[in-house]
Amino acid sequence: MAVKIRLQRHGSKKRPFYFIVVADGRAPRDGKFIQKIGTYNPLTVPATIELDRQKALEWLNKGAQPTDTVHRILSFKGVLYLKHLLRGVKLGLFDDATAMAKFQTWYAEHETQIASKNDAHKKAQAAKKVYVPVVKKVAEPVAEVVVEEAPAEVVAEEAAPEVVVVEEAPAVEAAAEEEVAKATDAGE
Repeated sequence: MAVKIRLQRHGSKKRPFYFIVVADGRAPRDGKFIQKIGTYNPLTVPATIELDRQKALEWLNKGAQPTDTVHRILSFKGVLYLKHLLRGVKLGLFDDATAMAKFQTWYAEHETQIASKNDAHKKAQAAKKVYVPVVKKVAEPVAEVVVEEAPAEVVAEEAAPEVVVVEEAPAVEAAAEEEVAKATDAGE
């Protein structure tokens, strides 16, 4: 009999909640199971995982195969690392006390990382909730609408006076230069 450690779905539509169970590989997903070893709620931030580490380790040592998602959950909770350390004890690489000390240091670091991520998430959520008043600008959109309604007329009106001003400006300057020249001639 192939024994699997897998998720068993519960909860309503679009609101999943899972039991982590040990079941026969041939049994339906939500059907008969051998033992319930934990729960997994992916809707909370971060996801809530309750797991009996000893039962999971016991079933892994008996040969139960975790599914991909459960493998990640077991790795996150340190069950696979503990299994790795206990295999080192069995091979005689180090004693049981050293293995447990290594696991405890890893677990303490892991918990501090999780706590810092939770704090960062809470700060980000609090920053999103900061009230920023919305100021509506009514004058600018009205001006843009007027410009958009009659751009051809405005361009034609602006172009004509510029041409006239350009033509008048040299005549006025030429007349002003002639008067200056006559004044200088008369003064000499």
